[in-house]
Amino acid sequence: MKLVHFGHSCVLLETAHARLLFDPGAFSSGFDAARDLDAVLITHQHYDHIDTEKLPALLAANPQARLIVDPGTAETVEKLDLDATTARPGDTLDIHGTRISVVGGQHATIHADIPVIPNVGYVVDDGAFYHPGDALFVPQQRIDVLALPTAGPWLKAAEAVDYLRAVAPRLAIPVHEAALSRPAMHIGLYTNLAPDGTEVRTAPRGEPITL
Repeated sequence: MKLVHFGHSCVLLETAHARLLFDPGAFSSGFDAARDLDAVLITHQHYDHIDTEKLPALLAANPQARLIVDPGTAETVEKLDLDATTARPGDTLDIHGTRISVVGGQHATIHADIPVIPNVGYVVDDGAFYHPGDALFVPQQRIDVLALPTAGPWLKAAEAVDYLRAVAPRLAIPVHEAALSRPAMHIGLYTNLAPDGTEVRTAPRGEPITL
């Protein structure tokens, strides 16, 4: 597999059979130039995970791509007049032979006064890759590569460490870092406190890496 990180939570994953773009949001850049996409997958409705201004043009440039969204984003894309598949926890999707299991269900709590919204995670090819969105859901499958949330209004660094240890992937790629002025501080913490057998590797923005 290969991965391109477009900043924050937006990553392009290339499997043996499909090109999958996750969470093209307003804090990410460069994803609108992606072509030959087979699917665009949205974990939840927050604007840093779905850029509603760029999404229609992205899909027009990739007419073969399926748009897959969580239940909370379904109304948003309907208003944009975009056809989409609504993914719910427990669903299994097939994208040209790439299997995607839908897990989770809820966004992590930001504050008791803020309603919790839907959030789904996507497990690719029985654990080869996992994008949890803004949640700390631990799948039943063993995860090889994890898109690790780095920081956010809903996340403490200690919680991210505990989550990394709970999932215990072979490789963790830090994402959701755009709100930080010095992401290296958090990433260094996760590197130092990762469980045995887990590598934390930063993906340079816009450059493909082999997983």
